[in-house]
Amino acid sequence: MKITSSCLTLLAFAAASLFGAVDEIKKSASPGSILKKGARLAIVGDSITEQKQYSKFIETYLLACMPHLEVQSLQFGWGGETAPGFANRMENDLVPWKPDVVTTCYGMNDGRYRKYDEKIGEAYEKGMRRILDRMKESGAIVVVGSPGVVDSQTWAKNDPDRDKVYNENLDQLRQIAHRLADENGFRFADVFGAMMDSMVKSKAALGEAYHVGGRDGVHPAANGHLVMAYAFLKGLGLDGNLGTVTLDWKSGAAKAEGGHKVVGNASGTLTLESTRYPFCFSGDAQNPNGTRSILPYSSFNQDLNRFTLVVKGLPGGAKVKWGAATKSFSSAQLAAGINLAAEFLENPLIEPFNQVLQAVAKKQKFETHMIKGQITKFRSSPKTDQARAANEVLRKKLFAENDELHQSAKEAVKAVRHELVITPGG
Repeated sequence: MKITSSCLTLLAFAAASLFGAVDEIKKSASPGSILKKGARLAIVGDSITEQKQYSKFIETYLLACMPHLEVQSLQFGWGGETAPGFANRMENDLVPWKPDVVTTCYGMNDGRYRKYDEKIGEAYEKGMRRILDRMKESGAIVVVGSPGVVDSQTWAKNDPDRDKVYNENLDQLRQIAHRLADENGFRFADVFGAMMDSMVKSKAALGEAYHVGGRDGVHPAANGHLVMAYAFLKGLGLDGNLGTVTLDWKSGAAKAEGGHKVVGNASGTLTLESTRYPFCFSGDAQNPNGTRSILPYSSFNQDLNRFTLVVKGLPGGAKVKWGAATKSFSSAQLAAGINLAAEFLENPLIEPFNQVLQAVAKKQKFETHMIKGQITKFRSSPKTDQARAANEVLRKKLFAENDELHQSAKEAVKAVRHELVITPGG
């Protein structure tokens, strides 16, 4: 593929400002999950959060891929918001929900869509400090997210320097966010670094028109949101081990662990029952509106989505059939373990996974209405004891309705039976 001047500009910027971005992402995700069993997770941010895509991916991942954690999530996205803007509403909108962990994603609007200057950084830092100080006071842990990126093609249009100028601004805000996280002993989610890394790689392979920052250059499609979810899930410290199935070919003994069990074993056909799903993907290999197209340019499967099959004692290779798909592997590959989630993008757990995804989407739609349409208005209601009491009654009823939607999404994760067929001679 021919590399155009715009793509070269993007590559140059990435090399100058993001050298070692992948290492930075890994360093920012300290080992060990900060999500205790039964934790309450608040997902906070601007219109990109209110798109309810990366937040949906995070919540679905926690319910379907990590059900043992029993995490309850709530998204607080608000279009056009800045860090100071959320600081002004957090006492009313967020604090009463009593989150244990909070993710923040501000900076896109704080940068004011122009060249960086000190006033921009000062205002962003002041707003973020207010948020972090209040969350620390409440006992919550924060995963401080950086802003994302603007797309090098859809944001720039006919001005090849426009995206570079604003991404430099966002990179400055990223550095402030990282410093504040370190100062407060909180985790950092390098959303900017993850998105820039994936954008450089995917555009080099698929062309500049393949957007990672969305059609308007700011609001990502599903591909960019998956990368955002990756950054936050890594920041939460999740290890990505979703279970292992092991077959000893010589003895025929088979076992499964991590939310899976063997309920049938005959002549290389393993019948499994899974109460834990791998994360499943949508779209095709080039469509930015799906999640599948970004996978070759992200470490999502490697770092967060490992459902492993190990076959020991095979004298040669074998074919593995899972659902309708069949692939061949060497004996060395099978002995080391293959990642079923990465090798079989079409698999029997897609439909059950999508049921959870749909339940989460319904829940998060209600949350936007609950927060923006109802709860935030409490701030402007009369300051009388009677009004406060009425507001608290309504708040409790809204939270109770949201709890029911959470329970429905949680119950969508059901035990699923499926087969793995291992045939020697692949």
